[in-house]
Amino acid sequence: MTDSNAGTPLTLSGSAPAPWQRTAAGANLLGPDGALGTVIFEEITGLAARHGAINLGQGFPDEDGPAPVLEAARDAIASGHNQYAPGQGLPVLREAIAAHQERFYGLHLDPATEITVSTGATEAIASALLALCGPGDEVLTFEPFYDSYGAVIGLTGADHVTVPLHAPDFLPDDEQLAAAFSDRTRVVLINNPHNPTGTVFPAELLQRVVDLAARHSAVIVTDEVYEHLTFEAPHVPVATLDGAAERTLTISSAGKTFSVTGWKVGWLSGPAQLVAAVRTVKSYLSYTSGTPFQIAVAQALALPTSFFTGTAAVLGTKRDLLSEGLRAAGLGVYRPQGTYFVLADVAPLGFEDATELARRLPELIGVAAIPVAPFCHDEGAERTRTLLRFAFCKKTDVLTEAADRLAKLGAAL
Repeated sequence: MTDSNAGTPLTLSGSAPAPWQRTAAGANLLGPDGALGTVIFEEITGLAARHGAINLGQGFPDEDGPAPVLEAARDAIASGHNQYAPGQGLPVLREAIAAHQERFYGLHLDPATEITVSTGATEAIASALLALCGPGDEVLTFEPFYDSYGAVIGLTGADHVTVPLHAPDFLPDDEQLAAAFSDRTRVVLINNPHNPTGTVFPAELLQRVVDLAARHSAVIVTDEVYEHLTFEAPHVPVATLDGAAERTLTISSAGKTFSVTGWKVGWLSGPAQLVAAVRTVKSYLSYTSGTPFQIAVAQALALPTSFFTGTAAVLGTKRDLLSEGLRAAGLGVYRPQGTYFVLADVAPLGFEDATELARRLPELIGVAAIPVAPFCHDEGAERTRTLLRFAFCKKTDVLTEAADRLAKLGAAL
């Protein structure tokens, strides 16, 4: 495969290193005593449960998805669709994914060779990185980055290179972006819309990433699980940009769009050669999962456009409700353009360490949030050390109560 922008062949990696040659270096999995550490999500969730706090830390909805989709899953179970699906995913779902990509983005995919169903987006990301990267390679991400990225990059043995996203817009500096690429850049992993910042990257920025990736013969892996959860800014899939399609693997899932995070149904699409490489790795992970849920998700993807736009509109109202509560608490608030997370700065309250405050909030006022620093390497953690992430994908009455509790924060400190 070649790219007209680059003139450099795009090839797959050679033989992968043996498992015992790979390490989790840089993945922040080990504590100072060498024991496996506890991820911040688990810690804060435990504190929220202990103190009966409203958990706005973990990003999961507290309302079920569309009734017809839930009924489709029940019907599939009752109809006996309870055994292994093909490793590539059920044909009905792959066809529905292809129809979705063409309907919303004008992308034309072959369901037989260019789409693979995964156990959530996280497995698709892990399979892609394990298939494409190894020691000596570099994987480039923006920072902050979703925490599993660092862990999986570490497991591949590749080096994790980051480009900081700068407040208030959480966009990268052009010079820093260009400087982060090298001849060792194997994969550019982009999360758009972006967790945890809520930024929806503009097409101009994404095109610069594509051009740089082409120049360095890098593969682009895009995590687009929040594709339908945008507000003021439209979502632009990287694969639709000039020179991107032949080097881009696009990943999404049903969990966020349809409020069925527990189903763990995701998918990956792109050039057949790259999809085949990822599918080979995936076959040694879960192989397959969720047969009745795959059938239901196929129906979900065919819901009318009004469902997708209506979901985003309702979520935008919830964003504004929680944001007002955070402002009333005296926090600085960054208005997200997408996802269902909002960042708040604790510095106006006189705090320099949001992680420490996050550990106190469940007992202090009965609300839980996640610090942003664990989404970063050392320098990035210092840059974001006063930021907290709050999830607003909750029932309106839950967010109203959370806002009331947050308003008492100043008095409780």
